[in-house]
Amino acid sequence: MGDNYAMEQEEIFSKVMRAGRRTYFFDVRATKAGDYYLTITESKKFTNDDGSFHYKKHKIYLYKEDFHEFKDSLEEMINYVLKEKGEEVISERHQKDYKREENPAPGAPDSAASAGATLDEPSTSNFTDIDFDDI
Repeated sequence: MGDNYAMEQEEIFSKVMRAGRRTYFFDVRATKAGDYYLTITESKKFTNDDGSFHYKKHKIYLYKEDFHEFKDSLEEMINYVLKEKGEEVISERHQKDYKREENPAPGAPDSAASAGATLDEPSTSNFTDIDFDDI
């Protein structure tokens, strides 16, 4: 890991978004060459049998050369979902104590981050597998 790992961990600008058991971290980081890139991390809290907690994290890296295409694709997908299904969270009608925990799209900001945050491991998520693997 060495120096590159240490440089990668330097956070220049960060934002945290909490959504039920999920937390999304948006971090601007510096490359070894001094350029900036973005990481989006989804952290999901799980309760162990003994009452303690553990977290599962999924991270994607987004580089400047992909910003415009990523943003356009994300906006297109969000607009499609809202046009087809509106902003109401349909699953709220079917759960008596709904806590935004198991639902992939509780609203536009969450669905945007959720979709991006789990793309690196689509087999472990309930989200639609959108192929951004080339970023």
